[in-house]
Amino acid sequence: MKRYRNGEIWDFENEMSVNGDGGEVILGLDGGTTSTVCICMPIMPFSLNLLPDPLPVLARAVAGCSNHNSVGETAARETLEEVMAEALSKSGSNRFSVKAVCLAVSGVNHPTDQERILNWLRDIFPSHVKLFVQNDAVAALASGTLGKLHGCVLIAGTGTISYGFTEDGREARAAGAGPILGDLG
Repeated sequence: MKRYRNGEIWDFENEMSVNGDGGEVILGLDGGTTSTVCICMPIMPFSLNLLPDPLPVLARAVAGCSNHNSVGETAARETLEEVMAEALSKSGSNRFSVKAVCLAVSGVNHPTDQERILNWLRDIFPSHVKLFVQNDAVAALASGTLGKLHGCVLIAGTGTISYGFTEDGREARAAGAGPILGDLG
């Protein structure tokens, strides 16, 4: 699947209307050192008491590593772009249908990492799209606490990290320093 940056269309977008046929969607990505998963979901009203179970997933795409510390920035970008394009294509949507993109990626360890990825996403998506980039540990904690960032999470996969937030918003982490410093957490 051939893809373009800087506002040019992706191949599959040639075959659909500018606004897409699938309605408004959000993209959620879990990017790690082993694999990267992207899901495309429809926009729906949010209520903790009324969320459907299971949540409606329009499409799911999987690719390889998206941790820039492990494969370099160019390869990480290509992987992220590949899964987003595939999920949108499978769902019958395009970038103009997207209202928000949330990336939870291992290797996002500093605000400069976040800003670099946000700048790249701004080149791909229209200006109306809300963009969020966090370390994958933050998303793991939020998924286990229904969005309340209060508590601790431990990830022990290809890499390890422990991340926690207090009720007043202070945060702490151990490990997650990447392949050069190791995973001592």
